[in-house]
Amino acid sequence: MKDNKPLLLDGAMGTVLQRMGVKPGENGELLSLTRPQWIEDIHRAYIRAGSRVIYTNTFGANRRKLRDSGYTVQEVIGRAVSIARGAAEGSGARVALDIGPIGALLAPLGTLAFEEACDIFAEIVEAGRDADLIVIETMTDLQEARAALLAAKEHSGLPVYVTMSFDSTGRTFTGCSLASMAHVLEGLGADAIGINCSVGPRDMLPMIVELKRHTRLPVIAKPNAGMPDPVDGHYDLDPAGFAAVMAEIIRAGADMVGGCCGTAPEYLETLNRLPASERTDSGYQAQSFVCTSTVPMPLNGVRVIGERINPTGKKRLQQALLEDDLDYVADLAIQQMDAGADILDVNVGCPGVDEVSLLPRAVKAIQAVADIHLQMDSANPDALEAALRVYCGKAIINSVSGKEESLRRILPMAKKYGAAVVGLALDENGLPDSAEKRYAIAEKILNRALALGIPREDVFIDCLALTVSAQQDQARETLEAISRVTRQLGLQTVLGVSNISFGLPERPVMTRTFLAAAMQSGLSLPILNPNQREMLDTVAAFRVLSGEDRESRAYVARFAGETPRTIQETVSLTLDEAIYRGLKGEAGKLARQALAHSGEMELVENRLIPALDRVGTDYEKGAVFLPQLLSAAQAAQAVFEQIRESLLSKGEARLSKGRIVMATVQGDIHDIGKNIVKTVLENYGYSVLDLGRDVPPEQVVQAVREERIGLVGLSALMTTTLPAMEETVRQLRALPDRPAVMVGGAVVTADYASRIGADYYARDARDSVNIARKVLG
Repeated sequence: MKDNKPLLLDGAMGTVLQRMGVKPGENGELLSLTRPQWIEDIHRAYIRAGSRVIYTNTFGANRRKLRDSGYTVQEVIGRAVSIARGAAEGSGARVALDIGPIGALLAPLGTLAFEEACDIFAEIVEAGRDADLIVIETMTDLQEARAALLAAKEHSGLPVYVTMSFDSTGRTFTGCSLASMAHVLEGLGADAIGINCSVGPRDMLPMIVELKRHTRLPVIAKPNAGMPDPVDGHYDLDPAGFAAVMAEIIRAGADMVGGCCGTAPEYLETLNRLPASERTDSGYQAQSFVCTSTVPMPLNGVRVIGERINPTGKKRLQQALLEDDLDYVADLAIQQMDAGADILDVNVGCPGVDEVSLLPRAVKAIQAVADIHLQMDSANPDALEAALRVYCGKAIINSVSGKEESLRRILPMAKKYGAAVVGLALDENGLPDSAEKRYAIAEKILNRALALGIPREDVFIDCLALTVSAQQDQARETLEAISRVTRQLGLQTVLGVSNISFGLPERPVMTRTFLAAAMQSGLSLPILNPNQREMLDTVAAFRVLSGEDRESRAYVARFAGETPRTIQETVSLTLDEAIYRGLKGEAGKLARQALAHSGEMELVENRLIPALDRVGTDYEKGAVFLPQLLSAAQAAQAVFEQIRESLLSKGEARLSKGRIVMATVQGDIHDIGKNIVKTVLENYGYSVLDLGRDVPPEQVVQAVREERIGLVGLSALMTTTLPAMEETVRQLRALPDRPAVMVGGAVVTADYASRIGADYYARDARDSVNIARKVLG
């Protein structure tokens, strides 16, 4: 295409293969070996249509999906790349190694370890080394996208494009936001990012607009051909209709465009004929930013960093770390988040612990239960890197200093993992006694970071506070340094404010007074104890006076109807709260205690089920996402284990509310959604017989007959396997004592469920629970 038009990618591979006669459930990647001419013909057709980048037929070519095929990853990918290269020869089109999801959820959502995922992706990257670039696509879990991108960067020098799949709400299946995707993947070194699959171009348009606001990178748009009809599988946009909406996406700023499910060469040909058009300004503005997968947070005001996960002077935390009690660490995280912290500093360094092993495990434990931003705090660079590697989000490193050794070791780490970094205003000569010298060190750190390609907005400076009881004049120097760094360098500033009052009586009075002065000087990231209510009260008041809290809304909400208090007391954790928060160990312990004075069924009905209902309701409202839902389910599982042990000790039968058969229908190999539903149902007390994936109708019927099942759940992700779902329902309805049937999956609708005779349509895991209650009680 012309230089002033977007780069044209290709369209769907699977759609065209189905037209050519490939059967549902057949492994399309193996066609590179068994029917290479088909694959080459598809590539050539897209090139004739105008595609300048063609994706290899390797979307599912990973060791897990190929393990029963008789072929190796190297054989399948090597042949696919060779076919694409042959098709592209002489055309000027580039060959992209196509990498799709592994097909298993990464921990903590599932059981696949992060490093195992990295290894699976590394094998793919190395096998596809003869491609021109790498495309990682159709990701729904930001952590899996991170693993793939890290593997690509560590095992190849090729450009890497990454696209994720979002539904019409602007969230992925796991709750990842567009802003979080943009900041994390750009930070990790992606060369282009974007959106593919799941939705048609009309739903994708506002997402492209939003994505452009959050990235400097080229943006990719590869939507489906509208939405599929559940019966015949046909998508609702023809080539002309598809191109008409894609023209709007191009005007919105998409730099690379193509098609996904339902598109074919004729769609790309129509797209290629679109005239060049002016593009609107993206509205991108560089700003400091941190995020988890689901919660993006711009740093455009005062943001509080909680300091309590630091063992210095805290004997109980030291004991927990030595005993590997990460539930205690997670509980500290929750307490601080509930008190109002925006970011948590995480430091696990104390004598007797292996910090390199412990810090990443602490990070994972916190992320499993608290959706809050983290600052990795360690003097050990290896521990910092281990934590950054597993953190799903954009983190802060605490810290680098002006020392040469520190600059050489820490800054490249920040660059590799896309983290923001706190620079301490000290060097080989120690902490300077003047604001001017601290400013000079801050400027040195900034310049070194910029030289490595770290954006200015990712550099924060800690001007350091000393105790005023020993060095009274240093308080003024610290405040002046903060003011200069803020005004002249335009950087975020960090400060551990409680240091100022060490050794003095009534420390909170001195600390909060200094905090107010520091914020007035420009401090934007105070490190403090958020469970000392006066500190957060001071921040709340400052946000009003600075104009950050418009119309004093947050201030009024904080204080309306409250009795003044000095210290916010930590409330003892209840069983209900432990389940809701996903604190597995704590939930099990509290369940044991509760069983000493409560019956098993009483505990289930009055404590466990209401807690799960609460998280389920919040999930439906979009207040929590899949990670929190599954964490609560895992905590509930720990409670059920205690209940089962109690019943067994009394010689009573295993607790069960009823039996359910679940299966992914014949021809469909996708089972992540089914597995999530199974987990949630089991934790509501139902026994689930999971028949797996690609299950023939006869196998489902046999299980129902043999096990006397009252409810069957069927899942399908592919439109081509919907006939198998219909046939399974038909055979179940023919039984003399037939069970109720619920159906669900990405391509299933309520209308389709009714048309095929299913009793219920389950939109998600929460719906499945409600259906089970209705059918089984």
